[in-house]
Amino acid sequence: MAVVLSQRALNRATLARQMLLERRKATVTQAIEKLAGLQAQAPNPPYIGLWSRLEGFRREQLTEALKKRRVVRMSTMRATLHLMAASDALAWRALLEPVHQRGLRGSSHARALEGIDHAAVVKAGLALLREGPLASAELGQALALQWKDREPASLAALIRNNVPLVHLPPAGSWNSHQSAQLQPIAEWLGESAADVAPATQDDLLLRYLAAFGPATLADAGAWSGLTGWKAVAERLGPQLRVFTGDEGQELFDLPRAPRPDPDTPAPPRLVAEWDNLLLSHADRSRVMSEEHRARVFTVNGIVRGTVLLDGFVAGIWKIERAKNTATAVLEPFTRWSKADRLGAQEEAMRLLAFAADGEGERHDVRVL
Repeated sequence: MAVVLSQRALNRATLARQMLLERRKATVTQAIEKLAGLQAQAPNPPYIGLWSRLEGFRREQLTEALKKRRVVRMSTMRATLHLMAASDALAWRALLEPVHQRGLRGSSHARALEGIDHAAVVKAGLALLREGPLASAELGQALALQWKDREPASLAALIRNNVPLVHLPPAGSWNSHQSAQLQPIAEWLGESAADVAPATQDDLLLRYLAAFGPATLADAGAWSGLTGWKAVAERLGPQLRVFTGDEGQELFDLPRAPRPDPDTPAPPRLVAEWDNLLLSHADRSRVMSEEHRARVFTVNGIVRGTVLLDGFVAGIWKIERAKNTATAVLEPFTRWSKADRLGAQEEAMRLLAFAADGEGERHDVRVL
């Protein structure tokens, strides 16, 4: 008979693997490998994501890892931008091609690309990018010189969804909002790219469970965008341990992965916008109540920064700047205890110090 894991047990297991029960000592590359990537639509959230997880993390550590090509920013899981350890990006991207193809077919570009020879466009795009990095708009305009009746943006989207392209630094670096220069990952990483074997979907499930388990197969699909997980679990068989959730759901995990006592203390944490903690399960109840979803996930695709109290989402946060003052604004979803309020305020002051825009900046915390 399978052991039943409560929602609180799932919460503590996930927080432990996501380094949110206690800050860890690790390099940037080690942390991103352990976390199975960091969501990276905007430049600053991955920095805050690492700050919330690593002891003594400094912004220049991630910037340096990007410059030295140990970490890359590119489209991977769910066809969304992530920061990935270079070796994982190389190994995983081919496996995730169906996700990118499906995303392209369901996008506004699909109709604009009807009747065109996709292989010919991809070949031409690759030839252009091998001559040197190009921004997406530049790539589309160059292709439109040959395919004059097609939208440049759609031509560029065809390349982005068929070729693993790295966003070259400084794109993705702290406070950098310039258009990314794109380059095929094999060109960017050079000789080291030839030494990495492609991952299998079996490999991917083991890495997912190490970072986010115990989890259902639907959770693995929500994280990756891939299907076919039932066959993967059947193949892995003895390498997995099976649990049951509160609602009877089948949960898979690695036998020796950490599953802390449900009563393990969870300190206050300010979790970054678009953090993988909230984006990697089909059922988010292990960290967030469904009633709070609309206040975290906005209609225009923003995933707000969240405040964790006792391991669960209890509010949202943002930083407001005006006249050399940075204010962390905390918005509770329910009434916080005095201890929780103080803990969240202290964590917010630490975040302001980390995110400071310059010497002499004044810091304040406001709880709505």
